[in-house]
Amino acid sequence: MGGRKGMNYKALLSYLVVALFIGYIVIQYIVYGPKQSGIVSGKLEDPGFPYSQWQVFFFIHIATGAIALAAGPFQFLKASRKKTSIHRIIGRIYVSSIFLSVPAGIYLAFYATGGMGSTIGFLCLDAAWFVTTFVGIKRIRERKITSHQEWMVRSYAVTLVFITFRIFLPLLTIVAGTSFALGFPLAVFLAMLMNLWLAEWYVRRKRSASVNTRFSV
Repeated sequence: MGGRKGMNYKALLSYLVVALFIGYIVIQYIVYGPKQSGIVSGKLEDPGFPYSQWQVFFFIHIATGAIALAAGPFQFLKASRKKTSIHRIIGRIYVSSIFLSVPAGIYLAFYATGGMGSTIGFLCLDAAWFVTTFVGIKRIRERKITSHQEWMVRSYAVTLVFITFRIFLPLLTIVAGTSFALGFPLAVFLAMLMNLWLAEWYVRRKRSASVNTRFSV
């Protein structure tokens, strides 16, 4: 009973964080519009910046990213895995959202604030997002369920960079006083590395617990 309550609490907390972030995205970029964002306003100073085209890819990227963020927590619940048909439907929504978001993200990377460092950071992020998700799909088609679960943990860790990047950015630029040109790409790399490190720690911890359980039976 205690474990079940803990899992429900974690799921509730996950959804609360995701909901707050999606609310921020809606207010910042839909209610007020991208032009009001500090990250975007600097791009408008460049007369060659293709804002109309960029905006299409931007909205595709944030909409599909938000869907992936919202779909992820449910997939890690035991209740989800027991309801196989629902798990598969939500899994397909999650994967489809990522596979739509990655190409849009690649386009946006070439107009990233912070110059070449940010472009490289976002391209690495898109590559990590695609690879972790693709391998996760491959593993379930091979009926390697445990490996599938581990790779989807890694995939969702990359998805969560949407959130952790926006935590690192003000910490680096405002609190630490790092220049925006350096702080922006650094925030991308730090968020990605931290999330993947935590995912790997979680995966190895779960593996170790599983091995200990088998030997104690």
